[in-house]
Amino acid sequence: MVKNKYSSVRFWQCCSLFLFLIILGIGGTYAYYQHQEAERFQIVSELSGNIFPSAILSTASTGTQVIQPSSKNYVGNPQVGFGIRVKAISKNCRVHIELSETPYFSKSVSDFVLPIKDMVYTIYPDVLWDYEALKNNSQPQPVSFAVTLKVGGEKPSQKITTMSMRSINECLLCYKDENMKLHDTSLYFAAYVNEDHPMIDILLREALNTKIVRKFVGVQQGERQVDKQVYALWNMLQKRHFTYSSVSYSSLSSNMIYCQKVRTIDDALQSSQINCVDGTVLFASLLRAINIEPVMIRVPGHMFIGYYTDSKNENLQVLETTIIGDVSLDEYFPDEKLDSISETKTQSEMSRLTFDKAKEYATKKYEAIKSNTGDESFQFLEISKSIRSKIQSIGR
Repeated sequence: MVKNKYSSVRFWQCCSLFLFLIILGIGGTYAYYQHQEAERFQIVSELSGNIFPSAILSTASTGTQVIQPSSKNYVGNPQVGFGIRVKAISKNCRVHIELSETPYFSKSVSDFVLPIKDMVYTIYPDVLWDYEALKNNSQPQPVSFAVTLKVGGEKPSQKITTMSMRSINECLLCYKDENMKLHDTSLYFAAYVNEDHPMIDILLREALNTKIVRKFVGVQQGERQVDKQVYALWNMLQKRHFTYSSVSYSSLSSNMIYCQKVRTIDDALQSSQINCVDGTVLFASLLRAINIEPVMIRVPGHMFIGYYTDSKNENLQVLETTIIGDVSLDEYFPDEKLDSISETKTQSEMSRLTFDKAKEYATKKYEAIKSNTGDESFQFLEISKSIRSKIQSIGR
């Protein structure tokens, strides 16, 4: 009786162990295939999971490759900001990719051919961007989307990823790749120069109303006339009560990605505030509109505007735009003094004094650093037809 009871207990113990091993085997097999499924492809990003609308908008029609691919073996356009890393399972392996819809792009489908078997490729998929949504993104937002990938005749695999859609006001300055190599992308500053903005004509009309110049003729009539045209723009902005504001930091916290906030022309005009970059961007837009070729000169922690006074681009003048707000013209008499014996200066006299001061200050700074053109922290960015063929305005 005892023996039978012992045999029965032993039997059930064996059954339990057998059942446990079956469950463990099934679980292990499932985990293995899940792991295999997860490793079938990887989602990679040169910009640490960040997408910059200004980078996408400014190169959408030019195809300029500012962001460098993380691998030599790639297909597609790296400017999308993210890619898919996958191994070709056969020669001329066909890969089908689908991206789910987000507030910033529609459902996107693309197909690629990977020529070399067993080669690991980075694929940058086609993305149907909503350009208006990108332009209107005024603050960083998380964006999640599904990536479905089918390699050859295998069944589709899917992953969901979340990235940060940065603000339109964030300009990518540089980034470090996975090998810690630094890539300069400050070319994107040109995206904020917008000589075609609808407000430009209004601003130019206001500048002509100062009667400093009768018309804008670019560099046709020599350096003196160029100086008067630039001063007319300066005077107009002072009359609009522009003040200096040092806001330039981005909320992006990373030791791999570096960017700076830049006010668009809309933002600058609405707030009447500019920092050194904003003022340079605004002035460059105005100068381009009157056929004076501007130069954005960037040094560590600062930027100021330069402009050529001749058609051969040989004579360069420079100007410190942050001094625009050093005085309030309302504190001085209008253009004609009310009292001829008063020593108080007129608005025009004070405006001209600050303009000359801004030229003198920028000239000293430029003379001190222009010999360091080999320094990576020094940038001399001409906003010319050549740069426009690479970087288009973001249109705000």
